[in-house]
Amino acid sequence: MGLDRDDLTATLAAERERLLPETSGEVGDPSVAGSEGRFGIAVVTAEGETCGTEDADVGFPVQSVVKPWVYAVALADRREDVHEAIGVEPTGEPFDALELELETGRPPNPMVNAGALMAASLVAGTGVAERVERVLDVCSRAAGRRLSVDEDVVAAELEGADRNRALAHLMRGGGMLPGPVEDTVEVLARVCSIEVTALDLAAMAATLARWGRHPGSEEQVVPAAVATEVLSVMATCGMYDGSGWWIHRAGMPAKSGVSGSLMAVAPGVLGLGAWSPPLDGEGNSVRALLAGVRLSEELGLHTFAPGGR
Repeated sequence: MGLDRDDLTATLAAERERLLPETSGEVGDPSVAGSEGRFGIAVVTAEGETCGTEDADVGFPVQSVVKPWVYAVALADRREDVHEAIGVEPTGEPFDALELELETGRPPNPMVNAGALMAASLVAGTGVAERVERVLDVCSRAAGRRLSVDEDVVAAELEGADRNRALAHLMRGGGMLPGPVEDTVEVLARVCSIEVTALDLAAMAATLARWGRHPGSEEQVVPAAVATEVLSVMATCGMYDGSGWWIHRAGMPAKSGVSGSLMAVAPGVLGLGAWSPPLDGEGNSVRALLAGVRLSEELGLHTFAPGGR
């Protein structure tokens, strides 16, 4: 699928202009308060071409968009243990619900907080710093530049992490969580506080679009089999209770975050990154969702559509 860079840049700019007047939704992450008018969209193709709009280079916390990457790293490090410890089923419960699978006591999927905590505990390393660095390194290689953790966001995340502590204690008490509760909660808080831009998310998505190979290079960031597993769970569970609507309309595996971030993947074609802080009732960025659906339609990205991909 050939994509002309100039045409693609113009398409992104037009979509941003179309949606800027959209003012519905509420900011859910205090770290991006006051950024309601910001809206960045970026695309990186499988060949490595990069296009972005205004605000595509503005930094923000990755938040839950890191969850597919924590899952990917855990799979790469301890695949069989991950399969045993984390399910792959969607849930109609809130992302931070104090609920596990009844029969197994494990988290239902890696895109909710319980599953992300379990995945964080299964990343290779002997302590918090090593596990955080393992995830940070993989995210940086996928983004194509060295990323960093925002310590102010970490402090806020840890202060408000009582539900994650409760989830971790619940899993630890059930004999499922292998690591200490506080270490596990801190690892997830720190990787959720990695600062990214929409351009970074587009490059990371494009890495998944190439089944783990960085766009425009030959570096295999994560194994292809791992990328396939990650994309499958993103397709069914990545957009909270809006996952069904999103895959029906946009047809791309995706993950959203409370900072207003979106990472969407058109396998074999491109990666899409977007950021706009106001969220809808499901916790997804209002503008980013609308942009993703329109771009999927205009560029023929729906996986299940005739001529898609």
